[in-house]
Amino acid sequence: MPELDIKDKSNKSVGKVVLAEEVFGITAKDGVIHNAVVNYLANQRQGNAATKTKGLVSGGGKKPWKQKHTGRARSGSSRSPLWRGGGTVFGPQPRDYSYELPKKARRLALRAVLSGKLSDGEVVVIDDLSLDKPRTKDIVSILASLDLTGKSTLIVMPEYSKTVILSARNIPGVTVRRVTDLNSYEVAVHSRLLITRQAAEALSEASKK
Repeated sequence: MPELDIKDKSNKSVGKVVLAEEVFGITAKDGVIHNAVVNYLANQRQGNAATKTKGLVSGGGKKPWKQKHTGRARSGSSRSPLWRGGGTVFGPQPRDYSYELPKKARRLALRAVLSGKLSDGEVVVIDDLSLDKPRTKDIVSILASLDLTGKSTLIVMPEYSKTVILSARNIPGVTVRRVTDLNSYEVAVHSRLLITRQAAEALSEASKK
């Protein structure tokens, strides 16, 4: 089973944690991760792009000129798509891009991404990340001691922590997520994964269910 050193806030080793093979030691086809990432991005799309057809463009109620004897092509409305300022033909309309991915596929993709992070040496386990009060300097100091300054980092907490979220939200490239809110996309796009000991244990326990 994979094993990692547990660091404290000063980057000193305070023990080891055994990670579940089912979460941090698997390999999966690239298509599994690709499908999960595409699904996540599709679900984030607002789908509110819209253009006006000739029926939605204002004006054009009056026939520009009489039907015959003008020498010009007949026309019924100045809002025709053929006219400048007219409607748009087959333009985008509001739609829902979201779709569901099977739960097993989502879980497999997440485990595959976590396994890849571990094999690439991009996972850091910290003993505790609790703070007495929100303070960005404290998180910046911890990241600096763990050699994570300037690196996009996903901080994984076992539970919702308002102090950690408020302390990290103004640091560029740093995101805080609970174990239950992890997704393949965010794990993949961050170059480092800073996970607390309790969060790592929670992931290992979840793999047994």
